[in-house]
Amino acid sequence: MEHLKAFDDKVNAFLDNMFGPRDSRVRGWFMLDSYLPTFFLTVIYLLSIWLGNKYMKNRPALSLRGILTLYNLGITLLSMYMLAELILSSWEGGYNLQCQDLASAGKADIRVAKVLWWYYFSKLIEFLDTIFFVLRKKTSQITFLHVYHHASMFNIWWCVLNWIPCGQSFFGPTLNSFIHILMYSYYGLSVFPSMHRYLWWKKYLTQAQLVQFVLTITHTMSAVVKPCGFPFGCLIFQSSYMLTLVILFLNFYFQTYRKKPMKKEMEELPAGKEVKNGFSKAYFTATNGVVNKKAQ
Repeated sequence: MEHLKAFDDKVNAFLDNMFGPRDSRVRGWFMLDSYLPTFFLTVIYLLSIWLGNKYMKNRPALSLRGILTLYNLGITLLSMYMLAELILSSWEGGYNLQCQDLASAGKADIRVAKVLWWYYFSKLIEFLDTIFFVLRKKTSQITFLHVYHHASMFNIWWCVLNWIPCGQSFFGPTLNSFIHILMYSYYGLSVFPSMHRYLWWKKYLTQAQLVQFVLTITHTMSAVVKPCGFPFGCLIFQSSYMLTLVILFLNFYFQTYRKKPMKKEMEELPAGKEVKNGFSKAYFTATNGVVNKKAQ
């Protein structure tokens, strides 16, 4: 235990030396004084994906319909709370949309920081997104983008809460909370097969996420153009991180929604192709990845 405490002290001293003094207004808040809980929970998350996939490999997928319904409803309600509270608290503090410092709004800054702590903690809760994919054997959903986004956000927001817990930091979570209301509502409805016919708007969620990232970068860079005392290095880091998400989400969008539809490929088959049982041989190649020998 003493060794762990000594290690913890060294890690925190290193971070304090790298980033400077922490914001005293958040000292003592749950999980913020030490980085180790956030780090170890992230490691457990990554190990759970690897070990969970191995465990589920030869086991049937779980349904989890009831749990997923409650989970998605809970995240949706939490996102609604954060969106409303961020709007109200930033309005109370008279926040400047172009650039807002860390200390001029008084009690409103503390109010914003309290909401942003919930935003940080929600990133831990959202690790369950991936665990549910593992248990339901939806391995195609566990992409690099998915894991990178979840793991990095939890760690980044630990840093945000310790050094820049209010001011300019409010904007991204405000947008993201709105997007999450739409996204987790979609996930909640998708649990029920009878609702699938009404869920035609999935790709528009990805478009909305991309718009969110671009707006956040624009808002962040506006504080570079017209400084207000918000740390310059934090602005550059946030813009750079958001740029990685734009690139990854664009790649996901084009891979998912811009590929030539299989149906269109079938309609454009050259004349004269052999057809068996109402399907050409090319159909079996397209659907299975290899030509079905019986179809040949």
